[in-house]
Amino acid sequence: MKIDPFLIIEKFYQPGTKSYDILVDHSRIVTEKSLDIAGRLPHLNPDLGFIQTAAMLHDIGIFLTRSESIGCFGKAPYVCHGYLGRELLDELGLPPEYGLVSERHTGAGITKENIRLNNLPLPERDMVPISIEEKIICAADKYHSKNPKFSDRNITTAEVIEELQKINSDHAERFTLWAEAFRL
Repeated sequence: MKIDPFLIIEKFYQPGTKSYDILVDHSRIVTEKSLDIAGRLPHLNPDLGFIQTAAMLHDIGIFLTRSESIGCFGKAPYVCHGYLGRELLDELGLPPEYGLVSERHTGAGITKENIRLNNLPLPERDMVPISIEEKIICAADKYHSKNPKFSDRNITTAEVIEELQKINSDHAERFTLWAEAFRL
């Protein structure tokens, strides 16, 4: 199945709008970083074609959330964009692996326990990357901010870990393991 991520993005975003430009720019950067990481891991046989498309679609749900700095005026809190993106991709009939990338890329994955303990407005289920492709895209995503104030910054691995530690130590630990395995 050949999937054109731009046709999917344009079902929900108007080209030339702030949200479209930010989404596409960020997604291209994450795709490049994901393919760079995957290129270092031939022994794990990551699916490069899948990574290329899934990385472009990982943030498809941001328009459904409130994040004015990136031109999104939806109703849901930003933390919901991953699972909402999964719902969009599933409704379009894409293979479920694409929606799972969207759902599982937030932070370094969010556990059911983390959702419950922090009373997060998310479905109570584990949303942690499992496949190598999910882990690669999730890791790559942490190196670029969609926020225009920070989008031109080069984020270091140490900074990613520090930021994830503020969210939850489990996120920082998961990412640290990926950073070591992926030689980030």
